[in-house]
Amino acid sequence: MTKKLLVFRFSALGDVAMTVPLLWSLRQKYPDSEIWFVSRPFAKDLVEAVQGVHFLPVDLKVKHKGLPGLIRLFKELNQLGPWDAVIDLHSVLRTHVLTSLFKLSGTKVSKIDKGRKEKKALTRKNKKDFRRLLSTQERYRQVFTNAGYPFDMVEFPGKELYGQVTYSKNTGDSSPPLGDSGGPLIGIAPFAKHQWKMWPEEKMKELMQMLEKAGFQIYLFGGPGEEQEKLEEWASKLKNARTFAGQLSMAQELKLISTLSVMVSMDSANMHFASLAGTRVVSIWGATHPYAGFYGFGQSTDDAVQIELPCRPCSVFGNKPCHRGDFACMMGITPKMVFNKIVKK
Repeated sequence: MTKKLLVFRFSALGDVAMTVPLLWSLRQKYPDSEIWFVSRPFAKDLVEAVQGVHFLPVDLKVKHKGLPGLIRLFKELNQLGPWDAVIDLHSVLRTHVLTSLFKLSGTKVSKIDKGRKEKKALTRKNKKDFRRLLSTQERYRQVFTNAGYPFDMVEFPGKELYGQVTYSKNTGDSSPPLGDSGGPLIGIAPFAKHQWKMWPEEKMKELMQMLEKAGFQIYLFGGPGEEQEKLEEWASKLKNARTFAGQLSMAQELKLISTLSVMVSMDSANMHFASLAGTRVVSIWGATHPYAGFYGFGQSTDDAVQIELPCRPCSVFGNKPCHRGDFACMMGITPKMVFNKIVKK
């Protein structure tokens, strides 16, 4: 008998991306299962690459806003049931409302344990409990296990799944060129949601000059608007760099990432996108730390560029100001350190 599972994860980009290898492994163990994934519209291209996973977009700004909107969403989802289990991978107020309604209707619910107490101990200023915590993927997997659907992680064929997209002409390029210098392709994703996770611009610019001198073809990744304008300015000052920021769909961007030999990123969504696309990531870490559990799926920990300081990590998400005042965790990382990691010196 086919099992129907309803899965919630509304945000953020990187957190949703980390669910995809889990959904793939789940489908390999339970090929007859019917999985419905509820998230914001941006997640569609990420999730639908996994055969057998149905995507349900949620409109939390208008249609599904507030308590009346959540009740409306519950009714819509309930009509698609009955569900064998509801899987809450987010555990925020919105999903608590929804899961409570499903519980009242008699549906089995399983929620993620985010390990908030452990993460607080890892990031506190004094008497820090510095140890590696469970990865987010493992926390996700435990939710399915608790719901009665245990599985082991299997290899995720991201390069194959995301490398099949056909570019459309409305991007301005029917097929974005992969460079013309013959050198290896490298992606640079210099931005993150919070400033304390970003390497200083002058250091990134110096790194790009080193990479260009070494023969790399550089692709700059970022979002539309201010990031796009800045990346276009950077690209204009290099001979062999360009950016498609603001021009490609999520699926098209993943395909482009799948062609790279390496991606250089912060602790950001692009680290997770490259991990999905099967591309090696050299990641730069400041206020945050891989020990918090948000490292890229399948990436080697040897490719994390960081300097160990007693104050690190000071935040799980990089949203707290540096209490030292000198941003030593990022200022101490040199372009040469990152370059050597890229070329594996």
